Amino acid sequence: MTSATAADYGWIRSSSSPFKYALEVGYTLTLVRGVSPTELLKVAGAEPRGTCEGLDELIEQHSEILFGYEDWPESFLAGAFTVPGEGGDWTLALEFGGDLGTRPSIMKALSTGTRAVSHSSNGGKPMDFFHWYEDGELRTTFEWPADRTGSTPDELNAVMREVGLDPTGDEDPDVDRKAAVFALAERLTGVRVREELLVEAEYRTGEVPEEPAEEWKSITIDITDADGERTYVQLRPDQL
Repeated sequence: MTSATAADYGWIRSSSSPFKYALEVGYTLTLVRGVSPTELLKVAGAEPRGTCEGLDELIEQHSEILFGYEDWPESFLAGAFTVPGEGGDWTLALEFGGDLGTRPSIMKALSTGTRAVSHSSNGGKPMDFFHWYEDGELRTTFEWPADRTGSTPDELNAVMREVGLDPTGDEDPDVDRKAAVFALAERLTGVRVREELLVEAEYRTGEVPEEPAEEWKSITIDITDADGERTYVQLRPDQL
């Protein structure tokens, strides 16, 4: 296991950081051991789009897809490449505004027989997530370090403290939580994400369809007013 801490990822906040765009618009970064970029995109249901040279081109292609839709985007671009890490080769997948690394169905499939780690942000809103899967099982996930779930929510507590995250929720104001999450991902994968790694990589790309919204069958309105009178109504789509 590496000795990475939040201090090793201070570069993500630099005004000249190649990761600045990702933090502004939202991103998901996923790492999977022993699965090729082509396999990862296939599991995600992506339509292949070839390759692009470097992070700037990935952002450019992402923007082209995004602005190609008049309304809400129906897909997003994911770029993936191979990188060495603990126990062999890993695939690093990066997307902007997408959710490949946060969909349970995809992460369970990708991590079957191996390990998968992802972290994400939705951009301007303070919602950041971390997920660790092992052999199809969600072991630890959290938005805030103190609010962990999964089959082994406390297994990473010691490592979290070492990278700068406090599992009790008593955060150090001098520690960048996002940088600490990068370090936590490195501790689990052995993959050091450097500026030049993202900037210079050749990304194999694919267009991943957005997850369809679940069709709802009914909605229940259950209200009790100040006088204790209850109103209970169940509505179906054909009644609206």
